[in-house]
Amino acid sequence: MENINLSKVRVRIAPSPTGFVHIGNLRTILYNYLFARHNKGEFIVRIEDTDQSRFVKGAMEDLLKTLEWADIDYEEGPFLNAEGKIEEKGDYGPYTQSKRLDIYKKHIKTLLDKNKAYYCFCSKDRLEKLRNEQKEQKLPPKYDQHCRNLSKDEAQKMINSGEEYVIRFKTPENKDVIFEDAIRGTIKVNTHDVDDFVLVKTDKFPTYHFANIVDDHLMKITHVLRGEEWIASTPKHQLLYEAFGWHPPIFAHLPTILNKQKKKMSKRDGDVSVKDFISQGYLKDALLNFITLLGWNAGTDQEIYTRDEMIKQFSLDNVHKAGAVFDLDKLDWINGVYIRQLDDEKFADLCIPYLCKAKLITQDNDKYVKSETGENIDISFIRRALALEQARIKNINEIADTVKFFFSDKFKYSKDLLVWKKSTKEATKKALALVMDELNKIDENQFKSETIEEKLKMLAQNNNLGNGDVFWPLRVALSGREKSPGPHEMAEVFGKDKTLIRLKDAILKI
Repeated sequence: MENINLSKVRVRIAPSPTGFVHIGNLRTILYNYLFARHNKGEFIVRIEDTDQSRFVKGAMEDLLKTLEWADIDYEEGPFLNAEGKIEEKGDYGPYTQSKRLDIYKKHIKTLLDKNKAYYCFCSKDRLEKLRNEQKEQKLPPKYDQHCRNLSKDEAQKMINSGEEYVIRFKTPENKDVIFEDAIRGTIKVNTHDVDDFVLVKTDKFPTYHFANIVDDHLMKITHVLRGEEWIASTPKHQLLYEAFGWHPPIFAHLPTILNKQKKKMSKRDGDVSVKDFISQGYLKDALLNFITLLGWNAGTDQEIYTRDEMIKQFSLDNVHKAGAVFDLDKLDWINGVYIRQLDDEKFADLCIPYLCKAKLITQDNDKYVKSETGENIDISFIRRALALEQARIKNINEIADTVKFFFSDKFKYSKDLLVWKKSTKEATKKALALVMDELNKIDENQFKSETIEEKLKMLAQNNNLGNGDVFWPLRVALSGREKSPGPHEMAEVFGKDKTLIRLKDAILKI
């Protein structure tokens, strides 16, 4: 049996372009990438597009853009060039299966010549009838080997007459198929439970099972990391390796991603495309950090990892067998941690597109104006306003609503909201007037958060008022909200003139 070289780790991802990259796909991609980098190996991208009926236009480009977005580099496979066109790199191409049909023809001939495969001419109607009969008898659906013993002459005669056919694998009878899973240990399946599965379809395209084995062998793949839904198919793959006389790679089947009810996750639970998570304001490093923890940890309490830490610590020994629960609350928490680590400039760069989308500001190259009035806005004002919410939000897409009052004067609030819960309307009117007078005394250059807070606390003390009597109506006057950054912090960002204007409006309202 032809051995593989395990001294050089080579792993691959082999997605089908039948939809856009979702969280489950990205987890498989990430684990293969981390495993390759941890072992100083090579990471290959291959496109398995043999099911032409399910091909989705743009899906391949979406995959390649996702890899680029995630900063996941790879040694071989298709990539997008500077013009956005798909090219390939590597010595084992083509890396798209629809371009490898001649390779599969050569290898299916090998199996036919070795009597490891056979032509099947059963019609769709016959197969459907067989499945229905098996279903009625509560038997597992399985091909009945009707064409298995056709002679070569009989098969050739039917081919020459133009009859439609598939090519099936001749599964050995009553054979135990045993393979080692790097995560789950020894797995044994008897061929009584394995069908004579199809290798080549009527359209002459290979099935996944056949093309996958041929490609993995020719591309010298040493380890196959994939979802646990492929465990049931692995005996078929093992039998194909044996039929060719090839040594199989090491298999590792990753745990299923579950929802909070411990059921397989669906789109309704959040298993949507990665670009949807990006548009919702999740940061790249936070999302990758979270996905890495869906089925793996290093055996410690650590939950926040840098890319280098993930590569250094990743091991199949620490990948779980049990399903991994997708906890959106945990993702939000991790995303919040990463948001708080950003500097003001980077945070603003991420937030500004959301402000523009909400039509709070308009961007013209490096200049910004308020959409409401056309008034120019200094970038430093934008950064300072955004920075007040940086510690409070979990997703970037929340930012437009939380800072809206900084960029618009058209916000409404009830005059009753100005009254602190332990205060009265009369005390509030008095407090607002005192606050306005006190803030007016502060020099523009000294109009800073610490100074404002200190002055207003002293004001409350000297006038027998509680801090709530003073700071609450200032908060509402500036933001129109019950929850906001500290009123003294907002006042500093607004500046003296704008703060006094909003206080005056609040006094008139009450």
